[in-house]
Amino acid sequence: MRDKKVLLTTQAAMIAALYVVLTLLANALGLANYAVQVRFSEALTILPFFTPAAIPGLTAGCILSNLLTGCMPLDIVFGSLATLLGAVGTYLLRKHMWAAPLSPIAANTIIVPFILAYVYRFEGSIPYFMLTVGIGELISCGILGMILLGVLNKYKNVLFTKAIG
Repeated sequence: MRDKKVLLTTQAAMIAALYVVLTLLANALGLANYAVQVRFSEALTILPFFTPAAIPGLTAGCILSNLLTGCMPLDIVFGSLATLLGAVGTYLLRKHMWAAPLSPIAANTIIVPFILAYVYRFEGSIPYFMLTVGIGELISCGILGMILLGVLNKYKNVLFTKAIG
């Protein structure tokens, strides 16, 4: 039992670290914030398909990324909530590979536009932000995430082994 906890904690920490690094990379390229967001880290939201450790890992990674990129407090809370909801949804839909990116796309497309409009006071309407955020999520989760899922699925027995005990 202890081995399994250590494995899941290690996986969560590695996923959080990857999320932060990929978000900082996208941020350095000007892709992580604003109306159209293409966070490379969002491709990792398919990881709950393989391991429940991805749920806290992605959430912690999002919190840290939002702190490090200077997001407003309400963005840190609600943006991270969107990531948490998306990750839980992916885990719940794990029996359907094609559905892996659907809940992160939906959660972010619904929640993030309100953050942009009411926290950052960007000019534009909620439907416009839903469109722009949705496009970014389709690219990040739908395209990059599914490519990542396809690659990782070939090595899932090596990368996501179950701990003995």
